[in-house]
Amino acid sequence: MEDLPDADTPPTDMPPRYHTGRLPNSKAGDGKPRLLLMGQRRSGKSSISSVVFHKLPPGETLYLETTTHIKKESMHSFMDFQVWDLPGQFNYFDPEFDVENIFDEIGALIWVIDAQDEYLEAIGRLNQTILNLQSRYPSINIEVFVHKVDGLSEDYKSDTFRDIIQRVQDELSDHGYENAPVSFYQTSIYDHSIFEAFSKVIQKLIPQLPTLEALLNSLCAACRIEKAYLFDIMSKIYIATDTSPTDIGSYEICSDYIDVVIDISEIYGWDRPAEEGKKELIETGNNDAESLITMERKGNNYLYLREINKYLALICLMGDDSPQDKKSIIDYNVGVFQAALKQVFPRADREQLQPE
Repeated sequence: MEDLPDADTPPTDMPPRYHTGRLPNSKAGDGKPRLLLMGQRRSGKSSISSVVFHKLPPGETLYLETTTHIKKESMHSFMDFQVWDLPGQFNYFDPEFDVENIFDEIGALIWVIDAQDEYLEAIGRLNQTILNLQSRYPSINIEVFVHKVDGLSEDYKSDTFRDIIQRVQDELSDHGYENAPVSFYQTSIYDHSIFEAFSKVIQKLIPQLPTLEALLNSLCAACRIEKAYLFDIMSKIYIATDTSPTDIGSYEICSDYIDVVIDISEIYGWDRPAEEGKKELIETGNNDAESLITMERKGNNYLYLREINKYLALICLMGDDSPQDKKSIIDYNVGVFQAALKQVFPRADREQLQPE
């Protein structure tokens, strides 16, 4: 894990899973990959943005006003990016809009469909948008959030999800657009599904993802870890996990544990000043993080958490085979992982060491 000369680019023999082909923050202009939230009015776009990126309790989204203009927000985290919330009542391919300014250089278009409402018009507008974009911007990732599924029964939720997928694909096929690279997710702001979906979206914008997965696989094999996640602390989006099967239960456990870290940081955290004449921050304890190495029993599993830097945390799930006795070995191997991560993201690491 310590020898990573080619860590910043995916292997050339990998299938084309990553459409942007750029390193994070390498985009021309403002240097921030852009996510567009689009869909019909009242589909839940603003609620999604507020819950995921601003920690608004889901119940309070009922009081959000309808978006009437394009809202642009910059997210400063492990990977700086922009989120644009576009009102649903406009046709953005109309000549009165600057199409290049809206769609040029974006990483992903997230189209939100309200599963509890009539969605035929939403599907029609989605497909028209996809067809318009394919001629100019074929590399844009199209992500469809079938949203508000929490209000549907299990059977109706599954039928609705399948129906939307089938209608989108059939209409695109009728226009000669076979096997469109469109991904679908069932989401709700009232559970972890919206964070899981955003995790998958963000991972497609990280060309180093195969390297991160390989590092996590090596760590899991060396320490007999069942599942490992690399989380963005503030958004609860995981930017990578090992390649073993992922289940929503393990993600929920780790995501809830992140909330504990945030709560502790808000109470006991501090801004570390830089020494005069030096650009590097004064660090104590765990190098780039002000805390936190912990191992805690959760039911039949142990949770191991270590902050990697001020943005990222590694959370591991381990079985009940006395991992406490191996904690020193785990700490050492996670330290090696932490050092390797700096080689994968050298630019991000330098930026994190710059004083505010």
